[in-house]
Amino acid sequence: MGKDILSMLPQEIEDDFLAMGEQKFRARQVFEWLSRGVRSFDEMTNLSKPLREKLKNTYDLYQPKVLSKQVSKLDGTIKYLWELKDGNAVETVVMSYRHGNTVCVSSQVGCRQGCAFCASTIGGLVRSLEPSEILDEVLYSQLDSGKPISNIVLMGIGEPLDNFDNVMRFLELVNHPKGMNIGMRHISLSTCGLTERFDELAERDLQLTLSVSLHAPDDETRSKIMPANRGRGVEQLIESCRKYYEKTGRRISFEYAMIDGVNDTEYHARLLAKHARYVCAHVNLIPLNHVEERQFQPSTPAHMRSFIRILEDAGVNVTVRRKLGGDVDASCGQLRRKMQKS
Repeated sequence: MGKDILSMLPQEIEDDFLAMGEQKFRARQVFEWLSRGVRSFDEMTNLSKPLREKLKNTYDLYQPKVLSKQVSKLDGTIKYLWELKDGNAVETVVMSYRHGNTVCVSSQVGCRQGCAFCASTIGGLVRSLEPSEILDEVLYSQLDSGKPISNIVLMGIGEPLDNFDNVMRFLELVNHPKGMNIGMRHISLSTCGLTERFDELAERDLQLTLSVSLHAPDDETRSKIMPANRGRGVEQLIESCRKYYEKTGRRISFEYAMIDGVNDTEYHARLLAKHARYVCAHVNLIPLNHVEERQFQPSTPAHMRSFIRILEDAGVNVTVRRKLGGDVDASCGQLRRKMQKS
């Protein structure tokens, strides 16, 4: 097995090249080729043939394969199922907005967090993705769709903070000026609340948007639908959010899937408003996508309106996520589950 050059930063490639007796500028050339999606050293025509042969014997290159591509007839949302080098598969979604094209990427194959309303966690965690594999979701979604990607959300399959080191390396790679050069302020990282990583993330001061999948404002409700709450608790999570906001100055977003009869009562709305005001958070309400293997249903329009009114009356900034890709299994994990069943 060769080294994963796609997960390496330019300086690291330069160090390798110097150790091989090659010039540093060759490393920069290779990094730029890779950032364009070239996955064969033979295609790097400004490198000598002996150097290309040396690179083939030193590094591994792999290009993800499209197992499935669904394009929404409603709004043009594209859902990809990518086959990885070991035969596992992950999902990526490309969504178009007025401000540009957003890609939603996965960070793991499967998920260990066990959220009761999510398809991604059915079957548990298989493995974490390498930095290169996350990067390729962005790059190859852009190349295949023909849509230039301007925004990234780490909200696909998996828990990004459960794959902390690889996700941090991915962020360095995708942000690099000689790479895709996507600014941190155009990147959102979603977590179910692994508070033990919040301080470390804040110390890096990445200027990305931290989206916390809250989904319930109290321990009784949240622990029933989100096992990650057990042993941490909502109070600890909210305090960690407050510390993160004070350290970075970056407003947190609370993601909140509206589940009929579970977390959409007046009690939940008022407590959510209290938490949001305390940490100056924005609330993003999500109409639940029904998952075949789960019993939960989305909140009724009446409950949604009442919930929004309570939040707004309390002075909370609230939006409702526009539902995209409703005809292409756009909810996380659905397409992968279909592949596993077939």
